[in-house]
Amino acid sequence: MLTLLELELLATPKAAPDLRHRLRDHGFDVRLCATELLTNVIDHLGEGTPVTVRVIGTAAPHGRTRIEVTDPEPRALPALLPATQTEESGRGLALVDALAERWGVERGPDRKTVWCELRDCGGERETGRTPLDH
Repeated sequence: MLTLLELELLATPKAAPDLRHRLRDHGFDVRLCATELLTNVIDHLGEGTPVTVRVIGTAAPHGRTRIEVTDPEPRALPALLPATQTEESGRGLALVDALAERWGVERGPDRKTVWCELRDCGGERETGRTPLDH
């Protein structure tokens, strides 16, 4: 495993586009999942929570990218909840669950890390989606 990026930051709305910008050399799914995991901290632990974001990769041809977001609250665990079409929020983990090959939580006595792993697709996914940074 090779750490491609490690950032210590405060979980704020401004941090999400900054994170996407720092990940501009990664595919859409990596940027989206990283942003969703960061936004989950803002929504459930509050603005200004200190976090560490790590993006870790393995070599091609069967490469994987692992995204980790560590925060100081081991008891507040993420939950995958069904979101209705009329709800304006609550889809972050559903997106991560749909895009990632797997995801989970590692708990320590004074922190937790929410992580997901994506298969490397060689840049942008062939989905017709527009990247967030354009």
